Amino acid sequence: MSDAEPVKVEVGLGDRAYDILIGSGLLARSGEEIARRLPGTRAAIVTDENVAAAHLDALKAGLDKGGIQSAVITLPAGEKTKSFAHLEEVVDGVLAAKLERRDVVIALGGGVIGDLAGFASGIVRRGMNFVQVPTSLLAQVDSSVGGKTGINSTRGKNLVGVFHQPKLVLADTQVLDTLPIREFRAGYAELAKYGLIDRPAFFAWLEQNWGQVFAGGPARVDAIAEACRAKADVVARDEFETGDRALLNLGHTFGHALEAATRYDGARLVHGEGVAIGMALAHRFSARLNLASPDDASRVEAHLRAVGLPWRTADIPGELPDAEALLGFITQDKKVSRGALTFILTRGIGQAFIAKDVPASEVLSFLKTSHPERSKRSRSGGLKVSHPR
Repeated sequence: MSDAEPVKVEVGLGDRAYDILIGSGLLARSGEEIARRLPGTRAAIVTDENVAAAHLDALKAGLDKGGIQSAVITLPAGEKTKSFAHLEEVVDGVLAAKLERRDVVIALGGGVIGDLAGFASGIVRRGMNFVQVPTSLLAQVDSSVGGKTGINSTRGKNLVGVFHQPKLVLADTQVLDTLPIREFRAGYAELAKYGLIDRPAFFAWLEQNWGQVFAGGPARVDAIAEACRAKADVVARDEFETGDRALLNLGHTFGHALEAATRYDGARLVHGEGVAIGMALAHRFSARLNLASPDDASRVEAHLRAVGLPWRTADIPGELPDAEALLGFITQDKKVSRGALTFILTRGIGQAFIAKDVPASEVLSFLKTSHPERSKRSRSGGLKVSHPR
């Protein structure tokens, strides 16, 4: 694919519709694409130290070519940056740059930067324009699309935030070549998720072609575009997650609990790895409830293993809290409604559905059997995590 021919996927939200552009060389075209949609704008680039070292100069050059002046706000890398303290730092940086409401906040980074910068742009001056320039596979296929922004609380992940749609998403596939393999794998979990939700043919295609997706080239662009189409379709139907957009949370309720249990320590577990384990757990839990065949759970686990992703809690280094504490993190998750546990479960590959009022006792029993050796070690002196109230 040439730099001049990105794939375009539209997120259909009426007068707030926007494009996702997917292809190589989009950083160089960033100023041109943004200026076409937001003429006369100035920008604040929010990024982290790692991404800045690799891609900031290329983005600034692209913006300069389009006549867009920019200020830069650089933050530490890692999940812990999604905090109140760094949110204040971004808001203060935007205000210090004297940007106006019609100007734009640009998120240059992975999901952490996208969520944080998006939240800041949604609240500073009661809402500014926002552009996503995702630099991780996870962000390109998931977190940069759909307008969900936020930060973490000590009580759980993404509990503070707003819905604030971007004006444009520029998914430059060339930047993925600089990703560490662990980060690429973590993003791949979200790619696989779309097949497991309602596109079984896509999951089967990934089983056959995942090596080419990792290698780059047309297969990578095709996979990212298909994932973006899948998410765009859901967002257009259910922007504020009052209905079937919740299906996009497949694997996330278990995954978020595991992230909280590891205190968001990226050395132990990053988001996409939590999602991978969560998807495997969701399929195994569905089989335990006699909703799906154990063969489907085994197929999901086999694919995650094949690409090098963790698929069970035993794959997380270090100690984990016991099953009761993990259930506590699950009940604190924002996907719980009035105390009722809601999970995305499945009747088979590509047959996910929203299961409401899942008994906590069933979840607890499953957690005890899914990682009994971890619970035993936790009680014998491992990490202690209090049950959140």
